[in-house]
Amino acid sequence: MNEPVPIPRVLVEALRGARAITVLTGSGVSAESGVPTFRDAQTGLWARYDPADLATPEAFGRDPKLVWKWYEWRRKLVREAAPNQGHFALAELERRAPRFTLVTQNVDGLHRRAGSGDVIELHGNITRSKCSVENAIVEDYDPEGAPPVCPNCGAPLRSDVVWFGEALPADALRAASDAARACDLFFSVGTSGVVQPAASLPFEALRGGATVVEVNPDDTPLTRSADYALRGKAGEVLPALVAAVRDSV
Repeated sequence: MNEPVPIPRVLVEALRGARAITVLTGSGVSAESGVPTFRDAQTGLWARYDPADLATPEAFGRDPKLVWKWYEWRRKLVREAAPNQGHFALAELERRAPRFTLVTQNVDGLHRRAGSGDVIELHGNITRSKCSVENAIVEDYDPEGAPPVCPNCGAPLRSDVVWFGEALPADALRAASDAARACDLFFSVGTSGVVQPAASLPFEALRGGATVVEVNPDDTPLTRSADYALRGKAGEVLPALVAAVRDSV
């Protein structure tokens, strides 16, 4: 039986008194739901491919069928996955906070499925498709073909995710940065802290005077700067945190 995760009393009080909370999540949260990380998605038929060779505009230009099939396989894994207790704990925190913004590097949509409302998806969403030319989300299309084509212009569709060499959506990045600077409590959960520009968000929060909490099984570049480093998986630490807040009322 796992030992209860110790939650500092002062952090519980900070949570109860927080006016604005911002959370950044990374692949560690999704991994607990069985969604493989980007690098771990190279198994079976895909083991011989470097994922960087399947996630660039150039790769899509060379072989759109190959890239589409890889993303279809990954979409299947996402559809079969379910939100875990970490996802649900964040959804409950949102309901308890006056202002709450969830920023995620994950593309699986599990936060929304768990009930989170205000989600900024920095790297897009793998469950959506968009026109590779017009860049518009396409929901109604003939699924035949690999890839299928845009019903408006006939260009091949692609997954609505940010590929290597592409800029993050400017509006999403601006909103995430604004939320980091405006919050009084910032959580970095299940992220390595090395992928930019998301890795800069907790430091923006620190410069704005926020209390920064890291939830991760391992040390990261953020650890020394964080006010609290809670060691463990998100699916264990976050429910314990919510329970501590609930019990303190």
